[in-house]
Amino acid sequence: MEPEIAQAVTKRYAVLMAAYNEADLIQATLLAAAQIPGVVGVVLADDGSSDATAQVAMRAGAFVVNNKRNRGKGSAMELAAAALEKIQPFGALDGVLLLDADVGESASAAAALLEPLAADTADLVIGILPTPPGKAGFGLTKSLARDGIFEFGRGFESAAPLSGQRALTLDCLSRVRPFGSGYAMEVDMTIRALQQRQRVVELPVDMSHRATGRNLKGFVHRGRQFNQIQRLLNSYYRR
Repeated sequence: MEPEIAQAVTKRYAVLMAAYNEADLIQATLLAAAQIPGVVGVVLADDGSSDATAQVAMRAGAFVVNNKRNRGKGSAMELAAAALEKIQPFGALDGVLLLDADVGESASAAAALLEPLAADTADLVIGILPTPPGKAGFGLTKSLARDGIFEFGRGFESAAPLSGQRALTLDCLSRVRPFGSGYAMEVDMTIRALQQRQRVVELPVDMSHRATGRNLKGFVHRGRQFNQIQRLLNSYYRR
């Protein structure tokens, strides 16, 4: 066992996850996440799903909290973080993993994100996922997010500005909460961490999730994501 991995096993981490209508993948994601060395539990925020996401998650062992209606990723993740802080269902922790609900069995690869935390070489670790086959979009949203992080995040050049696969120390978590709204959450988190001189690193992880296709649903999703990130960056310009 490598020294970094051995050290990670001695530390305790919780997974925070938001889900909306992910009943088909949530069990595989949760079971894989629970097997990561050092992970002691998962808090899942069901964001007003109309399917059986919450029920499947509870059966898979997650501590589930619920938004009564769909309020967006940032709100759901903040609900999960608040529950972790107030209820402390898993006792004392050393940090958290943030994972997307649709990564399925590949969630196990997020173990790599904990190694820099265990080695005390980073405060926020961001996973760089492999490029999916084919081209899902035109890259406008990713470019907007990358440029915003560079401008407001002290010149940090992000390779994965939109990645939802992240590991944070508890101190860093407190510094970047409350989470930004909607799909702007990750960009806001990175900027706030960098502005407070937290150690932010990105590293490749062999994970995958549903790709947003070049169809009407995909373009609507990316348009909403673009607009929310643009509103976030406009708020930084006004400060």
